[in-house]
Amino acid sequence: MELRHLRYFLAVAKEGNMTRAAEQLGIAQPPLSMQIKNLEDELGVLLFQRTAHGVVLTPAGVMFEIEAKRTLDNAELAKRIAQQAAKGEIGQLRLGFTGAATFNPIVPTSIRTFKKNFPAVALTLEEINTTYLLQRLLDNHLDTAFIRPIDSMPEGIKLHYLPEEPMVIALPSTHTLARKKLLKITDLAKESFIFIPAAPGTTLYSSLFKLCHEAGFTPQIGQPAPQISSVINLVAAGLGISVVPASLSQIKLKGVCYREFAKPIPTAQLALAWFDENAATVKRLLDIVQHLS
Repeated sequence: MELRHLRYFLAVAKEGNMTRAAEQLGIAQPPLSMQIKNLEDELGVLLFQRTAHGVVLTPAGVMFEIEAKRTLDNAELAKRIAQQAAKGEIGQLRLGFTGAATFNPIVPTSIRTFKKNFPAVALTLEEINTTYLLQRLLDNHLDTAFIRPIDSMPEGIKLHYLPEEPMVIALPSTHTLARKKLLKITDLAKESFIFIPAAPGTTLYSSLFKLCHEAGFTPQIGQPAPQISSVINLVAAGLGISVVPASLSQIKLKGVCYREFAKPIPTAQLALAWFDENAATVKRLLDIVQHLS
């Protein structure tokens, strides 16, 4: 039994006449009569009582009509759902992001736009560091993630790079360097830095370290921070200075000020990463991020 058999049956039930039903379906009457006969043979029951003027439903036919309509409605619904899922209009999006990524305006704007444009997609969010985000992408526990790119990306991971973001110096307001509007890399040579422990190959501080080495010194690593968003609190506590993406300067904390770099300026890189390029919801988010970038 195929869906077309149900459509043939319902057309005959509606018209009460094989000839009129055949005209409505756009087929010849003899093949339609044969299809109805085959359907009755398959079911082992009579669906229609033949009369001089056409056909009428038998009691079995009346019940079959109810279920046939329901089956076709469900089939149409299933078709519509499948098409919407293929377009990324329904389904789910499991989105991860690394610490402080949401301070970059592109990230919250893209999430907000996605939710507005695709309200039927279930969105789940997860914040962990880049190393774990990449593993969760590979394990299919996440669909996509905003990460800090690493030097050696796992095979199969694809990236869309957001514009590089300048970094700024976060320092105690009472620090002598706070008197300057712009700071050179060499101004930081004797300072103690508060950094988050970097996993091997991560690139958050690579631009800064490169400029420091070119200036003839290696940054002195002092108090580690558990995550980048807590760095500012440790600066406020007077435990050192730090260099953070400029978007973190949105964090206004008493006792902390931010200063820009004189050229050359270190930068921070953020990227949208995904593994399954066929995921329609990922493609929808990617379109938004590309537009905002």
